[in-house]
This record gives sequence, structure tokens and C-alpha cells, in this order.
Amino acid sequence: MGHKPANPDQVIAAIAARQHGVVALEQLLNAGLSRDAVYKRARRGRLHRLHRGVYAVGHRAPSFRAHCTAAVLACGSGAALSHRSAAGLWGLLRREGGPIHVSVPTTSGRKRRRGIDLHRCGSLAAADVTGRLGIRVTTPARTIADLRGSVPDSHQRRAIRQAEVMGLKTGLASVAGTRSELEDRFLRLCARHRIPHPEVNVRVGGWEVDFLWRDERVVVETDGYQFHRGASAFERDHTRDLDLRAARLTVLHFTYRQVTGESAHVVASVRRELKQAWRLSGQMGHKPAKGS
Repeated sequence: MGHKPANPDQVIAAIAARQHGVVALEQLLNAGLSRDAVYKRARRGRLHRLHRGVYAVGHRAPSFRAHCTAAVLACGSGAALSHRSAAGLWGLLRREGGPIHVSVPTTSGRKRRRGIDLHRCGSLAAADVTGRLGIRVTTPARTIADLRGSVPDSHQRRAIRQAEVMGLKTGLASVAGTRSELEDRFLRLCARHRIPHPEVNVRVGGWEVDFLWRDERVVVETDGYQFHRGASAFERDHTRDLDLRAARLTVLHFTYRQVTGESAHVVASVRRELKQAWRLSGQMGHKPAKGS
């Protein structure tokens, strides 16, 4: 006894479930619909055209992932989400509106499509493409490489730091070992005012601290919103500070607003603690350069 042919609607529903509610025309035809049936469903609102040959199934408000899936499907075999859109899918940068970025492994052909920023990349190799959440996307390393020149340098550094936090392989390192824009800003502030360069993101007594002047036993924590929020984080930070101070370390905390808008206060506070340590230890050879 032969198998009963699958119901086209069931096949389409299964495909859409795997592809964030989006299907390609070829998939609809393979599911058993004729072109006329596809167009009728589109007219009746059961399919919603996103790009030529790509439809959302039963809904008019596709998610970010659905838009990404649709853009990749619209660009054909070998296409992959890339650049700013890939960074958004990986969680390396905040998702933004605007066209979806897609790369194809060719330097010619393929007309531009509305809502898609198409990148023709002859250098795009199979090893540069992987899958995430069911979407073909450039690897974290390729994504970050593509960001160079297409977004501000600060955004690329942010993406590198976030990849490090997430444990994604990029083959790159963030500037000076920092993990946030706030840490970058604090280091630049120290350099601009000729404060001795501290160690960055190091462990002391079982705790990791943002900045450490080891000989002077001074610690600075830059408190941004991403890594310091919520009751549990507050309790953990409080315990850490108590442990560090019990180990005779001076701990200073500065917020983003203070580092960016009250830099004179920040510089004066750090200098004061460093100079106090130099006076107590008698290590005058470590004092700041003249005029600092």
C-alpha cells in the first residue's frame, strides 16, 4: 500500500517553523502547490511577499530573524547573512533597523533587492559561513572582519569584546585587553593625563578587577550598566570590595557618567590614591611625570 501524499499545508507549516515563518517559492512548489495556488494564497493574505520569491506564512510583521531568513533566501544559493546584520544575529552588536546585509560568493550578477544591502564577495569561502538559529550566517571571525570600514571603529571593538565575553572565536583581541567602551575611555583618560598604565582585567585574591596598580595596591572598577546591574550583581560586587579592602587594597568605583562627564574628578581621585601609596612606601621613583 503506497504512502498517502503529505498535505501541502502541513509541509509548508513545517518548513516555516524551521525558518522563522518564512518560505521560498521553490519550497512552496516542492510542497505541492502550483504557482497559481501560491499567487491565490498571497491574494487572500495567507502568504505575504517579503522579496521576490520569498513569503512570510500567515503574518505581516516578521521578526528580525524572519527578515534575515527572507533576505538570505532571496539572494539564492551560497548567500549568507553578514556585516552589521550578522553581528546583530550573533549578539555582538545591538540590532538596528534598515536593510539586511547579505554576502554572496561572487563579484558579479544578482540585482539589488529592496530592503537588502547585497555584498558581492569573491573571497567568501565555505569556511566563512556557518549556521545560527537556522540561518546561514558568516562566522564571528568573518563578521568582525567585515565590520572593519563598514561601522565606526568603536563598534568593531565593541563587537570583538562581546565575542570574547561570549567565548566566540575571532582570532582578534580587543584594545589593551579591555572589554567595554567604558574601560577603553578610562584607559584613554589615564594616558591623556599621564597616569601610569594599570594592569587590565586581572585577578586579585580570587576576584577579577577592571584595573590594578599592583605596587600601589589601588583598584579601579568602572561600573557600566551591562556588567553591573541587578541585586545579585550588587551583592557580588559588595562582597568583592570587602574582600579586596580586607587585603589592604584601595578600591575606587567610577560610573560612565563620571568617566565621560566628570573626568577631572576621576583623574584627581586616582592621582590622590596613587600619590598616597607612593608617600607611604617611599617609592618616589614611581611618581607621575612632571606636570601630571
